[in-house]
Amino acid sequence: MGIGVLCGLLAGAMWGIVFIAPAYLAAFTPLQLAVGRYLAYGVIALVLVGPRLRALTTRLRRADLYALTRHALAGNLVYYVLLAYGVQYAGVAPTSLIVGMVPLVVTLLGRHDRGAVPLRRMLAPLLLVAAGIACINLDTLTHAPVDVSGIAIAGGMLCAAGALLCWSWYALDNARYLKNNPHLGSGEWSALYGLATGVLSLVLAPLAFGNASAPETGARDWTLFWACNALLALGASVIGNHFWNVASRRVPVTLTGQLILFETLFALLYGCLYRGAAPRPLELAAVALMIVGVAWSIRLHGDFKDDELTSPRQDLD
Repeated sequence: MGIGVLCGLLAGAMWGIVFIAPAYLAAFTPLQLAVGRYLAYGVIALVLVGPRLRALTTRLRRADLYALTRHALAGNLVYYVLLAYGVQYAGVAPTSLIVGMVPLVVTLLGRHDRGAVPLRRMLAPLLLVAAGIACINLDTLTHAPVDVSGIAIAGGMLCAAGALLCWSWYALDNARYLKNNPHLGSGEWSALYGLATGVLSLVLAPLAFGNASAPETGARDWTLFWACNALLALGASVIGNHFWNVASRRVPVTLTGQLILFETLFALLYGCLYRGAAPRPLELAAVALMIVGVAWSIRLHGDFKDDELTSPRQDLD
């Protein structure tokens, strides 16, 4: 489980990078950023798995194809589109407040899975995590006021809630599927996941890049666009998702929800480095509360013995 926690941390370090990309690519719409990134992800996954693609596809079952499709939609494309619309209509602060509850929702929904610590024992660390999330969003509300209509806020809140449900469901379903289907390694599953997302991105490409009326906020540098998305695809999608798949196999689902917080922590760190300023007091308080909460959860899971946890040899490939 220790290796699983480390892989969850490394996945968060990779995923935190994606929050910086919109600052460099402000002239492009969120849908273009999403489709561009996942097209690049699909191409890189095809290159990595190309020599083994035929042998790999012979091992795929119909259930695997269905799982890859629903995970690519819920965990990548639909999630990101809903998140982008939530930010557009409701603002960054309300959207962050809703989507930031992913760890709590995942933990609550996975409380009946094998290896899950009883919810009553998880209450104290969960309260610390919730307090940390509240601190981050209170800081966002204080420093980034939003001036939009009530109707726009309501629509954005609904989109953010949809994003929350998408990623929470994906995290649970992916972890359960990997535990119950060890015939595909973590690296193989990550590559197939990239291929599935790339294929679905091709379907959305005409909608993303063929809309001549899309708003422009400046000159569009397509070389920079594809270079950034290629780096995001390699770091956040290929490498980050591989680490996450290893973590999903090795730790209980309730702890998987807590590991998602590493993404928030690294995003905060990268944001501070990007703006060239030290974390504000509420941000520091959030970091402290989240670290203590996650560490407490890890300790509880380490003390909670379950003979049915996945063998650590299942993902050595």
